[in-house]
Amino acid sequence: MPGTRYSLEVQPVIPARLKRLQELANDLLYSWDREVRGLFFRLDRELWETCGHNPKVFLRRVAQKRLNEAAEDRVFMEDYNRVLSGYDTYNQERAQADILQHLDPNEDLVAYFCAEFGFHESFQIYSGGLGILAGDHCKAASDLNIPFVAVGMLYRQGYFTQTIDARGNQVAHYTPKHFGDLPIQPATGADGQEIHVQVDLPGRSVMLKVWKAKAGHIALYLLDSDLPENAEADRRITHQLYGGDNNTRIQQEIVLGIGGVRALHAVGLEPTVWHINEGHAAFMVIERCRERVAQGLDFDSAFEFVAANTIFTTHTPVPAGHDIFDHHMMATYFSDFAKQLGIDMSQFLGLGSSPSSQGGFNQTALALRGSRFRNGVSRIHGEVASRMAAFVWPQIPPEENPMGHITNGVHVPTFLAREWTNLFDMRFGSGWRNELLSDEFWKHIDEIPDHSFWSLRQSLKSEMLDEVRRRVILQHHRNVTSEALIERYTQYLRPQDADVLTLGFARRFATYKRATLLFSDPARLARLFNDPKRRVLLIVAGKAHPHDLPAQHLIQVIHEYSRRSEFEGKIILLEGYDMALARKLVTSVDVWLNTPEYPLEASGTSGEKAGINGVINLSVLDGWWGEGYNGDNGWAITPHGPQYDSVYRDREEAQELLDILEKQVIPLYYARNGHGYSDGWVKKSKSSMKSLIPRFNAQRMVMDYVRKYYAPAKRQRLMMMGNNHARAREVAEWRKRLDQSWSSVGLRRLDGGPSEIRAGQIFSLRVAARLGNLHPEDVLVECLVGHEADSGEFIRLDSHVFAVESQNESGETLFKLDLYPRLPGLQYYKIRMFPFHPALSHRFESGYMIWL
Repeated sequence: MPGTRYSLEVQPVIPARLKRLQELANDLLYSWDREVRGLFFRLDRELWETCGHNPKVFLRRVAQKRLNEAAEDRVFMEDYNRVLSGYDTYNQERAQADILQHLDPNEDLVAYFCAEFGFHESFQIYSGGLGILAGDHCKAASDLNIPFVAVGMLYRQGYFTQTIDARGNQVAHYTPKHFGDLPIQPATGADGQEIHVQVDLPGRSVMLKVWKAKAGHIALYLLDSDLPENAEADRRITHQLYGGDNNTRIQQEIVLGIGGVRALHAVGLEPTVWHINEGHAAFMVIERCRERVAQGLDFDSAFEFVAANTIFTTHTPVPAGHDIFDHHMMATYFSDFAKQLGIDMSQFLGLGSSPSSQGGFNQTALALRGSRFRNGVSRIHGEVASRMAAFVWPQIPPEENPMGHITNGVHVPTFLAREWTNLFDMRFGSGWRNELLSDEFWKHIDEIPDHSFWSLRQSLKSEMLDEVRRRVILQHHRNVTSEALIERYTQYLRPQDADVLTLGFARRFATYKRATLLFSDPARLARLFNDPKRRVLLIVAGKAHPHDLPAQHLIQVIHEYSRRSEFEGKIILLEGYDMALARKLVTSVDVWLNTPEYPLEASGTSGEKAGINGVINLSVLDGWWGEGYNGDNGWAITPHGPQYDSVYRDREEAQELLDILEKQVIPLYYARNGHGYSDGWVKKSKSSMKSLIPRFNAQRMVMDYVRKYYAPAKRQRLMMMGNNHARAREVAEWRKRLDQSWSSVGLRRLDGGPSEIRAGQIFSLRVAARLGNLHPEDVLVECLVGHEADSGEFIRLDSHVFAVESQNESGETLFKLDLYPRLPGLQYYKIRMFPFHPALSHRFESGYMIWL
């Protein structure tokens, strides 16, 4: 139809009785409180869907008549008041004793920096797993009432929305956001004026507006460069998440790291603990150093002080996931900054040096050096990260270096299906929400009758199939697919016929995740999928980065398989992957597939979300599943590490995947044994929930951070800051002396040492250490005792520290150990020496060690 189309939004007047709907719409608590979202849903379900589950947009567009009727509806008002009562109670809660013994809300504050936050599909400043994990971290921090603030960026366009065309090509769409649609407000100062901060870029300053979002008990501050006073190119810095070239990326990371620190100070906050969630925010370290240098501290002492209360979490073992900027670019952006730090450019560049940076500045290396508490996000990933970060502590065995791990967890109130929540409330009372860390409590899952358990799972699947069918039809209508074809593509997506084994694979598409591993033997897969008595359905969804062409090709491959006659209607490729679709899939499919290339899956929390809902995992033993799998709660594919040829590895793991499907998964699902359900399936599904809910939830994860990192970092700060940073100065000087002297340090043995002794005898060891400019109290000499494994590896079982004995005529320091062996039989021992200072966060922080 010709002519210009003009828009007009008729906005209602919120009745006085419902005025607090606006308060609820401006608190991100709605992203994890279904009762709050339910109020909007009940007012107008269709509009709620049309608005993308956005409460603020909903309230601008809902019909006046609906609001007026709701205000006079006794049942709705009872629910409304009940939700408000729960909301007010939540906001009035105070931290529990297990938090207060570690952090003081009146004195402590954790600042959590991340490039993306995934709270909800209506607030799209996230791309995938990192952002959703950050959102879950914030939600759990709010639930636990931790003194906590988050810092990120407010993206005008955010990450792309995805469609898939008729040929299987991913199409990326960027849509500018209207900030008035988001649950944010400009941050203001005591004078009521908006807070702006600035960062310096080559030849100019860029102004940043600070926005604030309330998320339960915590605040989220977001930085925005799209301001009239900035040049057009600078306004675009915060337009797209992970968009643009390396210049855009370094500018974004300057905004996040440097601008973020300045924003917190501008709003009057002084964090006592700083958490860098992935390397994008690493420039935070140098900005905090600049502040201390400006106050009179030398750079090395400032660096020690800043690092002492900084935590760094790395999330990817994939080299491409670590930002590296070439030295010329770094000099362009930071030559003046280095002068403010009082150091030359070569020393500045050394902060980001690493073997993999190929002459560039590695943000991960800066974060590793600029923190004293570091961790990977699963046990396996912690081991991988220890090896990857070994260059920071070159003489320390990787298994002993300061890299630790805290396994990721998921936010249960966000990802547990509403149906499970209702059932738990009915059977266990509302107190189950306070038992998320109790293994014993979740054994009550067994009390749910098997037939009720199965029925609830089938009901969830039925709703999911209905939603998938709706999405598939919309997708094909847009791609001008014939009605006959659409009918064939959706023939198994009938909610009234939900008794079909449904496999789910949905996540960010990256080549190491091997989305096409299942298709390695198409003929065998077709045979499994085409048994009329044991039907199988596969639902696939996920986005590939717009610049990742190999990952986009995987989407095309799956699209092509879904069009083959033998897979028509049995393989469903969905577009538009976001948090809403993810929640629907992880709660409702029967089996969650995960086939990463070991050991490249850092954690992989989608399987955790599925498992807490009774979905059974079938995964390579990588990431979190290496800890989660217990033999009864799912199926495991044996991983083949990088020492194997990739073709052989993929062939072996694909065959095992198909073997498990054919011989275990499909038979178990369809083993009805005269019942209307599978006893064995219910048992395994219950085992999934019992074992995963208490161990892989975000409250457990955040409490691990509080105990292992936040509380120690707080103490380190106090120690380093006291007496005008005396300890920080002392440690900095000690490190200088260590760096100058260690190359000339030596250790030799003075005694011959017997090869056998009688039980009960003392075994004396004496060594001489050449310490140069170091003092005896600067080092520890240690004896490790253990046995030899079948592989020939030394297994440490015990350790003993030598005592200083005297000094010989050559100036060597003598150390002695009278050892009473606690182990019987044949054993082995090793002797080593390493630097020691009582103010170190980790005994091997120096990175130096020598062995006899």
